[in-house]
Amino acid sequence: MDPLPSPSPLATRLRNTLVRYHGIADGEWRVAKKTKDATVWRKPSEEFSGYLYKAQGVVEDVTNRIVDHIRPGPYRLDWDSLMTSMDILETFEENCCVMRYTTAGQLWNIIAPREFVDLSYTTNYEDGLLTCGISLDYGEVRPNFVRGFNHPCGWFCVPLKGCPNHSLLTGYIQTELRGMLPQSAVDTAMSSTLANFYSDLKKALKS
Repeated sequence: MDPLPSPSPLATRLRNTLVRYHGIADGEWRVAKKTKDATVWRKPSEEFSGYLYKAQGVVEDVTNRIVDHIRPGPYRLDWDSLMTSMDILETFEENCCVMRYTTAGQLWNIIAPREFVDLSYTTNYEDGLLTCGISLDYGEVRPNFVRGFNHPCGWFCVPLKGCPNHSLLTGYIQTELRGMLPQSAVDTAMSSTLANFYSDLKKALKS
């Protein structure tokens, strides 16, 4: 088991990586899925052999409340239909922690339940917030789970111009599910998961 890395340099690198993804030109993305709540794009990842996904949609709420529902804390487990458990393993500061969480099986259990251990970091970005994460090789894998790995990922949430009670939520996700999986199954699951994320989040914010 690797020791926990020093959080501050890792958090800084993580933020810089996400800001770079946020600056990728529109022409480099290909649409993977569109729903009434969000559009999902993808491009080949620089980190592994899969894809970096981008998701974007307008959410009717203020940035702080939206990010409170996304980052590790009391809300996320209540509304995220994919997440089945979450434990905070270590807290460094109010905005930085290591968490372990598990996800449900997907596509009729073609994709078995996964476990992740992530460093999570939330910071200011422009007039809003960025909450981001990256997986760590830390701790023993629980029985009946496959350990997945999140390459740099995160959510930018900023007020919608001219509409302060709405926010533009943009996510970048590149999850290496690991295990023996057909790439087509992974692509289907990732696109659907990201689209469902927006609809589940919107329902939670209205409740």
